[in-house]
Amino acid sequence: MQLRYSFRVYPTVGQRTALARAFGCARVVFNDALRVRETAHATGLPFVPSGELSKRLTAAKKTPEREWLGEVSSVVLQQSLRDLDTAYRNFFDGLKGKRPRMGAPRFKSRKDTRQAIRFTANAGWKITTGGKLRLPKVGDLAVKWSRTLPSIPSTVTVVRDSAGRHFASFVVETDPETLPDTDSLVGIDLGLTHFAILSDGTKIDSPRFMRRAGKKLKKAQRDLSRKTKGSANREKARIKVARAHARTADARREFHHQLSTKIIRENQAVAVEDLAVKGLARTRMAKSVHDAGWSTFTAMLEYKAARYGRTFIRIGRFEPTSQACSACGVKDGPKPLNVRVWTCGACGAVLDRDINAAVNVAKAAGLAASACGAQVRPGLVPAQREETGTHPKPQPVTTGRQAGITAL
Repeated sequence: MQLRYSFRVYPTVGQRTALARAFGCARVVFNDALRVRETAHATGLPFVPSGELSKRLTAAKKTPEREWLGEVSSVVLQQSLRDLDTAYRNFFDGLKGKRPRMGAPRFKSRKDTRQAIRFTANAGWKITTGGKLRLPKVGDLAVKWSRTLPSIPSTVTVVRDSAGRHFASFVVETDPETLPDTDSLVGIDLGLTHFAILSDGTKIDSPRFMRRAGKKLKKAQRDLSRKTKGSANREKARIKVARAHARTADARREFHHQLSTKIIRENQAVAVEDLAVKGLARTRMAKSVHDAGWSTFTAMLEYKAARYGRTFIRIGRFEPTSQACSACGVKDGPKPLNVRVWTCGACGAVLDRDINAAVNVAKAAGLAASACGAQVRPGLVPAQREETGTHPKPQPVTTGRQAGITAL
């Protein structure tokens, strides 16, 4: 399976300038190619293929208007156009119903605060013996290695986020690890007062990272709004706001990682409800829903279950987990949110609303039957995200056109 490893890098002043130049060149090539295809579509001409775009890129480097494209690695430009092809492919697949619909590719702005470039093996990048990341026409970047890569990566993506931080992202192939079997099976009910309620009665409080950092975020945003647009002080204030949000997001991500790893290690099978997060994000609870980050947490549970040999199950969002009694199964209708404890009219059981829902999630996933002797083993699931990664077996190096890499 593919896993993403991200490490913080600390470029020098000169390396920051070189990276900014690479970000800008990749953006210009992307926009030029998009403009060519949109112009062809507007005039009724056929869709411009990748080979033609590649020829135009080569010719553009020899013109006075675009000769500065030769100051960066050509692989960066080729990968930028491969991203354009991916954007078109996703757009057309959405129209065909093969994936959720998304908009057509749009032009990138130089004011975008998040930038990314990708280097493949053809670029000749490498990790030096001193632990630095050597990138062509950039130099040796200092990297904070927090862990060891399980295999040798073939690509590296350099990302600059809104807070001005730089990261090196590697997607590598790794073999799944099997944890010792356990008889523990758990259903999870996600909420706002408590972030997660487990079917064994455990309740995990919601940290509410955004609300806890609310005063600092408001102050930073207020200072930003008072700065003159286009001034250097406004850019400094914008970075302060971005860093405040980044700290909140990092704390939330760390909480998700620790909790998901603990649940996966302690349980053979995990079941969660497929919540309509987009719908809930349009209600008056939107801020709390976004602060909880349910989708990210369940995605972590899914890929960690596949990695460590556990079973992950999603149940339908229309399953009446809050309406049925977990003791006798009788459904007596929906209940207002202010009803936290209720008594079943059929069997007389006193039920905690959240724990009852978690138990029903486990039952709906069939974990009760699994506990009686059925073997619980996971199926294969895709990686967290799609990005070019390492190959399981060595493959011969080919040219960009032979490999089907999109070019301008």
